Amino acid sequence: MVGKQREAAPEAWPRQATASPAKIAGIFVPSLVPLDERGQINEPELRRYLDWLIDQGAHGLYPNGSTGEFTRFTAEERMRINRIACEQARGRVPVLAGAAEANVRETIKACERYREYGARAVAIVSPFYYRMGPESVYAYFHEIARNSPIDVTLYNIPAFASPIDLPTFRRLSEMERICGIKDSSGDIPQMMRMIQAVRPNRPDFAFLTGGETVLVPMLLIGCNGGTHAISGIVPEITRRLFDLTGAGKIDEAIKLQYRLLEFFDVMFFSHDFPEGFRAAVDLRGFNFGSGRHPLSAPQRDERVKIQRLLQRMLADAGLHAAAAT
Repeated sequence: MVGKQREAAPEAWPRQATASPAKIAGIFVPSLVPLDERGQINEPELRRYLDWLIDQGAHGLYPNGSTGEFTRFTAEERMRINRIACEQARGRVPVLAGAAEANVRETIKACERYREYGARAVAIVSPFYYRMGPESVYAYFHEIARNSPIDVTLYNIPAFASPIDLPTFRRLSEMERICGIKDSSGDIPQMMRMIQAVRPNRPDFAFLTGGETVLVPMLLIGCNGGTHAISGIVPEITRRLFDLTGAGKIDEAIKLQYRLLEFFDVMFFSHDFPEGFRAAVDLRGFNFGSGRHPLSAPQRDERVKIQRLLQRMLADAGLHAAAAT
């Protein structure tokens, strides 16, 4: 609990508009963060990168996700990253702001700040580091949602955090403030079970997949969209996949899904996540600098080899570097 003072929070915090906010749907891009030579956030380059993502068809921005290495930034830096994203979006696309802090109290504070920035909703990862059971996971999200002034999307990423099982998800979906889930397990049957359990009673509820390798199948079973690391590198492909699947051009979509898989395998399996994606983004015409986590000499050599391979793959796909501004 966060204290008696917050008991009236749900009534004290109105929704952002008198009309119901638009349902979260489409490709929300988890943005990487460029750093300068001092290892600090390179704000001009970040703003240029976010503009490019929007120009390439991103339906929304998702700062401070796993791809954005949120655990490697301070709380102040995470707030700055979300503020920059909201400012740069300028209402052109919605922002799903990553709000994963280490405890309930700090997470609620982040929710309050991101509402002020103009984010559409926040994405909150299940408790991490300490592995929690279902009741603890439920209590965590329930406390945040009943005190949050902004809509909440659940973020299920079992590889890095306590899993959200189906019974817990069903209970949490009954809270109006919880408006969606991003599931990065890549488990298609589990996604089907979640959709089947919740959609009949919550048609407004958003289902997003974090698995780019199964984007087309996930859309076909009823997902509303996705957030994928690879969308920060080849946003043209994930947006095209979304459009083709929605238009019923499944053969063409599946062919493109296989190409996306080739890109993913090189970026994901070549380095510890998300370093392969950081290596790739520079090839799109950006200067992201070195990441916060140091690389060994063999890793730096391997990074150069990977970039050479990805450069050929991008050229074969007809994808070019962003124009400098």
